[in-house]
Amino acid sequence: MKKNRMTDLIPDEQTLKRDEFEKYYWRDNFRKIVKDWRLYLLLLPLIFVFFCWRYMPMYELLVAFKAGTKEGVSVLEVNKQDFVGFQWFKQMMFGSQAADFWRAFRNTFAISFYGLVFGFPIPIIIALFFNEIKSDIYRSVLQVFTYLPKFVSTVVMTSLVWLLLKVGSDVSSCGILSTVLVKLGLLSQEAANSGVLYAPKYFRAVYIISGIWEGSGYGSIVYFAAIIGISPTNYEAAQMDGANKMAQIRYVVLPGILSTISIMLILRLGNLLSVGYEKVLLLYKPQTWETADVVSTYAARLGGLEAGGGSLQGLASAAEMLSSVIAMLLVIGSNMISKRVSDTSLY
Repeated sequence: MKKNRMTDLIPDEQTLKRDEFEKYYWRDNFRKIVKDWRLYLLLLPLIFVFFCWRYMPMYELLVAFKAGTKEGVSVLEVNKQDFVGFQWFKQMMFGSQAADFWRAFRNTFAISFYGLVFGFPIPIIIALFFNEIKSDIYRSVLQVFTYLPKFVSTVVMTSLVWLLLKVGSDVSSCGILSTVLVKLGLLSQEAANSGVLYAPKYFRAVYIISGIWEGSGYGSIVYFAAIIGISPTNYEAAQMDGANKMAQIRYVVLPGILSTISIMLILRLGNLLSVGYEKVLLLYKPQTWETADVVSTYAARLGGLEAGGGSLQGLASAAEMLSSVIAMLLVIGSNMISKRVSDTSLY
């Protein structure tokens, strides 16, 4: 019995390794940094950009909790008695601005959700197609053509959309895409003549389809890189078991890139309430505010309407801050779900 107690007091090999790791943890990390100092030097510009354009502007969020700011006066210089707490949040969600805010919030969620449902699988499908092309030259040419829309300016892209869907007095003078849709019976002649982009019921479809065309090819880069990383022995084993192409995609490719899909989905959920205002501002009209007005454009209008008192600036800041908080909670929640369901998570 005494012998067993003595052996219990002797630390095992795993405990000794853990103690040694904890003892020299910081020393080993410092040596790694010194060894690879060139790589860490390349991080300095990125850290500088994030600090100046992401962290320093955060003090402007104080506008959402103060009575207002004056032109030429910093937010930090506003008197403490101007602090109004959550007044702008209450006014935005339950007061005079509630109808406009909830309409913008609903439109933001609807556009992002439909974009996630219809747009998220497209880059994965494109990457699967690229993987099946045997000719490197042919695949490279196709990849360049699918990546190009991402590098086109938003102004140019929206101008192309306007030209494709332009208003005309008859079929021949309408945009080429409107003409094709009328010929196929998918669009009425009255809608084409009055303008597709002037009809609220068509705005979300135009926005989502143009977004898929713009970013699906560029988004396939991540998935194609993950597919390339799959070991060829997995394909050989599947072929020996009699698996055809579809079976290989189902049992080899998709499980091999599942972790990448999970990470990209979590990141996409974090942007569920952050629809960029540039494209919406260039596409929408007052006639389409019913379905086109999002939180960012709503905040931009509020921020530009008030010149002196700054009350609308407080409402605009409150709207943007609320959407950012919800986006953060979505990332945390989706990451927790992914961690419990699978072994893949951001942190």
